[in-house]
Amino acid sequence: MIDWPNVTASSQQELGLKPEELQKSKCVLGFIPVIYYSILLCVGVPVNILTAVALSRLASRTKKALYYYLLAVTASDILSQLFIIFVGFLLETAVFHRDVPILLLHSVSAAEFAANHASIWSTVPLTVDRYVALCHPLLHRQISYPARARKIIGVVLGLSLVSGVPFFWWSDMWRNSNPPTALDTVLIWTHVTIIYFLPCSIFLLLNSLIIHKLRVRQRQQPCQEEGGSKIASPRLLGKTTAMLLAITSVFSVLWAPRTVVVIYHLYVSSVHRDWRVHLAYDLSNMLAMLNTAVNFFLYCFVSKPFRGAVRDVLLLRGGPLYPRRARPHPLAHTNASISSLYSGNNKRSQRDFTPLSPHRARKPS
Repeated sequence: MIDWPNVTASSQQELGLKPEELQKSKCVLGFIPVIYYSILLCVGVPVNILTAVALSRLASRTKKALYYYLLAVTASDILSQLFIIFVGFLLETAVFHRDVPILLLHSVSAAEFAANHASIWSTVPLTVDRYVALCHPLLHRQISYPARARKIIGVVLGLSLVSGVPFFWWSDMWRNSNPPTALDTVLIWTHVTIIYFLPCSIFLLLNSLIIHKLRVRQRQQPCQEEGGSKIASPRLLGKTTAMLLAITSVFSVLWAPRTVVVIYHLYVSSVHRDWRVHLAYDLSNMLAMLNTAVNFFLYCFVSKPFRGAVRDVLLLRGGPLYPRRARPHPLAHTNASISSLYSGNNKRSQRDFTPLSPHRARKPS
């Protein structure tokens, strides 16, 4: 039988605390989180499904690894909305009030953390891809292609699934009245490192290098199109870089409060006992989950091809699955033949009427 020391509140005799110390902090927001998460779910899931359809069309049409990475981020956001918002917040908390079997409760917790890690870490390969595309364009043409992008995405999703397993023993901060144990400390620091400190460090480093490279190019303004080299235009790189900076910046801002509150809960005051920490934890969770529904609007604001793909999906136009190839028109072939005949006749007529040069006139025909 498994012992769950941090799931339910212990009795007064076990803790040796006064009744006022055992009093649970009240939820100041009331039903506001339930309404908020319901709206976020009703808006976020359809929007992310629309984003996934549009990105899948762009990926199949352009064969660019960029859209595969964005598609992985969108799919992970959908999983986060289903496991964390729908199952975790609405079903378990609002409907059943956490009155579910312990094994199911902790299994869902592990699935929530796995989806959360996948949603965050799917952005890391996208950042690396954009860094290589901008700072090492020739290398990017060799190593960035759809097949490799799919393998990288599979590895990231697999590692995210494995990383969620230790959080099977995650403690319920809202209802746990025990002081944090050594296991709680390890899990909390592992959590904030995986979901915030480590990915934000990667984003900060690579984005700083990208911005530095863009500034150097703007000052030098080299002519990159000489010699027939196919390097993306600075405007295209700027649009893509702006999208990347927007995604990573919004993530860093929305997840920062939750990271601070979790560490505060660990060392200063518990969510279970202090209503102010309880309120801060609720608000920080609401901000963090907002990150799963804002990428669609960022893509629409920055990317013109994405707006066109969304318009095609909404108008049921049914975009092509493969890149369009220009088909020769029947009249075009006829005109080309007539044009070639006409040019050939002109050349022959020019040879007929062009006088021979003195050098050629010496030789009898």
